[in-house]
Amino acid sequence: MNAILLVASGGAIGSVLRYLTGLAMTRLFGTAFPYGTLVVNVVGGLIMGLFIELLTRRFEGSEELRLFVAVGILGGFTTFSSFSLDVVMLWQRGETASAAFYVLISVVLSICAVFLGLWLARTVA
Repeated sequence: MNAILLVASGGAIGSVLRYLTGLAMTRLFGTAFPYGTLVVNVVGGLIMGLFIELLTRRFEGSEELRLFVAVGILGGFTTFSSFSLDVVMLWQRGETASAAFYVLISVVLSICAVFLGLWLARTVA
């Protein structure tokens, strides 16, 4: 139960940060391109890399801290950071083909799922 509370509270923080980042990017650059999402994904990936490296190799951080920051805050900020970490871990283990397949299948299936969801909502509902 403690793990769920850590993830949930971190996720709330991350979600608010994502929302505020999106607002700031819209005010700065307008709505012609999804700058907010791009910034969140890139910044989230950078922070995930920094945090995981420092947590695991430098400071031997706790599982609770990992849950709160990596899964909670960064997961709420962007799930793309978790996806990116998964790809890097596969790559670093020498599983290059698996990493490439994971990227391809994740992107293609996610986009297809959005189209399917749109189609279902438009035709069934």
